Amino acid sequence: MSRIEDIMLMAPVIPVLTIEEVAHARPIAEALVAGGLPVLEVTLRTSTALDVIREMKQVPGAIVGAGTVLNEYALDDALTAGSEFIVSPGLTESLAKAAIAANVPFLPGTATPSDIMRGLDLGLDRFKFFPAEANGGIPALKAIAAPFGSVRFCPTGGIRAATAPDWLALDAVLCCGGSWLVPAGEPDVAAIEAAARAAAAFAR
Repeated sequence: MSRIEDIMLMAPVIPVLTIEEVAHARPIAEALVAGGLPVLEVTLRTSTALDVIREMKQVPGAIVGAGTVLNEYALDDALTAGSEFIVSPGLTESLAKAAIAANVPFLPGTATPSDIMRGLDLGLDRFKFFPAEANGGIPALKAIAAPFGSVRFCPTGGIRAATAPDWLALDAVLCCGGSWLVPAGEPDVAAIEAAARAAAAFAR
């Protein structure tokens, strides 16, 4: 079992978090962990993201990684901030080789069979399917995954609480990424914990 698979199997949903205010980081992480979702992906889409990662890592039980990692420079920044895993929207040879060399669990994005084959050539077999809904949804992933029996996915992008169980029912899916758990704005920690608890109970 790969180290990234260990992380993917910890919960059925990985919250995908874009957080503007560093002060919100710890309360959000505490609510998600209390609700049963310990794996947290902080997207590098804001100027505060690296500080958010540092804050969330202080929460007991939280496993904090960086998402939207686009190149080796962002990888280095994420690792310096303490990221425990790395997620990218795509797959480039340079980023993949850098992540492998750093010995960090790595989940690159794929959308086509060619993406998957390129990843397999690099020794990778666990991928993000992104953007999941825009790329054709469940029928598309079923078709794309069919020739690759040993490959497993974390579909992310456009997935909602109502549709996540359908994705998780696919044999090729280990978990899914979800941004619905933490709406933008001032965090309602009770609502976040309740949403996390519901997501943690999804079957797969």
